[in-house]
Amino acid sequence: MRHTPADLVFTGGPVLTLDAARSRATTVAVTGDRITAVGHDEVRELIGPKTQVVDLAGKLLIPGFQDAHVHPVSAGIELARCDLTGLITAADTLAAVRAYADAHPEQEWITGGGWSMEAFEGGSPTRDLLDRVVPDRPVYLPNRDHHGAWVNTRALTLAGITRDTPDPADGRIERDATGEPTGLLQEGAMDLVGRHTPRSTPAERLAALLRAQAHLHSYGITAWQDAIVGSFGSMDDPADAYVTAARDGSLTARVVGALWWDRERGAEQIPELVERRRELSHGRFRAGSVKIMQDGVAETGTAALLGPYLDACGCATANTGTSFVDPAELRSYVTQLDALGFQAHFHALGDRAVREALDAVQAARETNGWTDTRPHLAHLQIVHPDDIDRFRALGATANIQPLWASHEPQMDELTIPFLGEERAGWQYPFAALVHSGATVAAGSDWPVSSPDPMEGIHTAVNRIAPGEKGPVFLPAQRITLTAAFAAYTAGTAHVNHLDDTGSIRTGALADLAVLDRDPYAGPPEEIGATRVLATYVGGHQVHDATS
Repeated sequence: MRHTPADLVFTGGPVLTLDAARSRATTVAVTGDRITAVGHDEVRELIGPKTQVVDLAGKLLIPGFQDAHVHPVSAGIELARCDLTGLITAADTLAAVRAYADAHPEQEWITGGGWSMEAFEGGSPTRDLLDRVVPDRPVYLPNRDHHGAWVNTRALTLAGITRDTPDPADGRIERDATGEPTGLLQEGAMDLVGRHTPRSTPAERLAALLRAQAHLHSYGITAWQDAIVGSFGSMDDPADAYVTAARDGSLTARVVGALWWDRERGAEQIPELVERRRELSHGRFRAGSVKIMQDGVAETGTAALLGPYLDACGCATANTGTSFVDPAELRSYVTQLDALGFQAHFHALGDRAVREALDAVQAARETNGWTDTRPHLAHLQIVHPDDIDRFRALGATANIQPLWASHEPQMDELTIPFLGEERAGWQYPFAALVHSGATVAAGSDWPVSSPDPMEGIHTAVNRIAPGEKGPVFLPAQRITLTAAFAAYTAGTAHVNHLDDTGSIRTGALADLAVLDRDPYAGPPEEIGATRVLATYVGGHQVHDATS
């Protein structure tokens, strides 16, 4: 029997296929951009004189990771500006802002972001702190979750914000005891200053995309869903960068763009979304999803809850968070989008927002029947137990961000006390969702948190962040290593309609990653130390840790 030699063969296993049987192999052959054989020694017969052979030498070969919810272009722009990611004290944060401003005297505005709420008392830095380090230029710095922005007095003045400026309908200007703005802007109030910041250029956005793409490839990520394609607050529309990269071949990843739903408008924007989908989809970029931000975040009291937030004394307040889109209108919009073949991508963090999103999916199913639009709900910080089984029943994917499911100061100081014991126990119910039979996908929300899937997998398995020692955060919600790997591969491939990716099987696209170890062979507390040595998209190497 004659065999056509393969172009590329990985051998010396192990190989985690993540196929339906969750089988293992030791050798994989690739011809062109497809996997042509998966097995053991018999696959070595496909090695010819021109075949490139990769000796795994005991390293683990996996399907390429995929990120179900990420913002690469804005992350790439932040990396080139005042990047405050990872700083956990006020002193270090302010020193970084001063150093950046001193190094860039030519910049009219100081922008960037990524500061941690845990660095400041109550999670609320003030304009006075920024005034001390940058008194002469406006400063605009979104926080780590990008649901709030810290600005100095100069920025407030340029934007015309005073004690008499009303809060926008979808946001809040934080004020001191006398009514003066403190310099912290929540949700829609961010845009009051953000709209005045300098816009990025097309060249800057393309460079940011390519910078971010290289970074994501270094973590074994071969595909992702960009969670905001459109203009939102101070975030510029990344669409032109994707189209340029898709057309000139520099987009090496496979990307789905989630078109931004303008929450200040209604159904009249749907024809525009249809046209944007047609105009933007090209090559490896498809704009077939619509992102609807239904609520905010728990730390600022804007996540939409079924019951009231508590105050510092544990008493119920009048605040239940914010539903940015009226629930009845949401059901109508999602039904119309579903009928047009759009996927709904919800930001749903609080239990009320989760229920409203599921109700919208149910309305679409009842009106349109079951279509292959694959709606998904991202974040899922608080899910009422009554809604867990609805994911499976409605075919709605649970899109989790595992790194958030751990004890950290932001969780312990700014969230749990204001939720109360019962609701705090409903947070990030990964195991409950897996056991219910729901499809689970995973993402990072980078630059909100690290895009490294192995750090997310570590946290999903341990409910402790890498490098931390505990305590375990809601240990009953830990999931298996295989379930976590599947969420970052097959689960997200399902969300992205990339059905010929996500597992290692004959005929699938050769989107692959080589890890520096087999994490199954070590203790769970070492999972997060795993690193990516090489990444391949369609059989073409896009990352080499040795180069």
